[in-house]
Amino acid sequence: MNKSTLGNSDLIVSELALGCMSLGTNEQKAKEIIDKALDSGINYLDTADLYDQGENEAIVGNVLKGKRDQVVLATKVGNHLKDDGTWFWDPSKAYIKEQVKESLRRLRTDYIDLYQLHGGTIDDPIEETIEAFEELKQDGLIRYYGISSIRPNVIKEFVKHSSIVSVMMQYSLLDRRPEEEVLDLLADNNISVVARGPLAKGMLSDHAIKKVTEKGKQGYLDYSHEELEDIANNLNQVSGETITSLSLRYILSHRAVTSAVFGASSIEQVNNNVNALQSSSLSTEQYEELQNITKAITYDKHR
Repeated sequence: MNKSTLGNSDLIVSELALGCMSLGTNEQKAKEIIDKALDSGINYLDTADLYDQGENEAIVGNVLKGKRDQVVLATKVGNHLKDDGTWFWDPSKAYIKEQVKESLRRLRTDYIDLYQLHGGTIDDPIEETIEAFEELKQDGLIRYYGISSIRPNVIKEFVKHSSIVSVMMQYSLLDRRPEEEVLDLLADNNISVVARGPLAKGMLSDHAIKKVTEKGKQGYLDYSHEELEDIANNLNQVSGETITSLSLRYILSHRAVTSAVFGASSIEQVNNNVNALQSSSLSTEQYEELQNITKAITYDKHR
């Protein structure tokens, strides 16, 4: 598994990251999936305090007992959990500095490698939020921080005013919005992109045609159901690679992207994604062919 540096940090992360949200609440099953990921060379695990109302962090923490030094552990904050299971957006300094203690407790660790703001809008108290993360760095509770956002205006504010090392954002062959105004900006500032949703709900996997039928009936972003069917069929005709391999290699080809996060609810899914990266990088011809099969779309509502 190839590894590289995350932004301007000293975190060395695998080109595939395990998104823990899909692990479920069966700890033994989660352990098997995480162990398989680690054995396959994945060292980057991503969770959030919101997932299963904190239980996901607790499971990850239990599974990593005795293995903490083997992983780059990332989690997120900003969705204020209430006792009744609901939540509200809270990027305040007070909440972030309070909640990190709960995440540390659940994760059974005394530091978080990468602490991420789990969303955000341009109307947030961004300066206050940045102060919270900077103070947590100074206190040694987190090593680095980043944001999880697809809002270009929010991203640009953090690029200008913070020391983020990464931005997690949705990016795939079916969602090429980041290419227009975000990817080059981040690369030029030595901030890594961590791409989530690289397989677009499975519609960019080796089961693309089936998944388009199941999950693309109402379309996807700017694509109609018919367009999704055409794309799945056309991707199936690209020579030399599986659809999963093409999809992962496409996003990892951009200089801004350091890692692609995939969710897994089975060992089989881990194996499929890891095996998809055994092939070499895309050729220029393949890259251009994939761009011709899909289309460039732009951010509209998410500003």
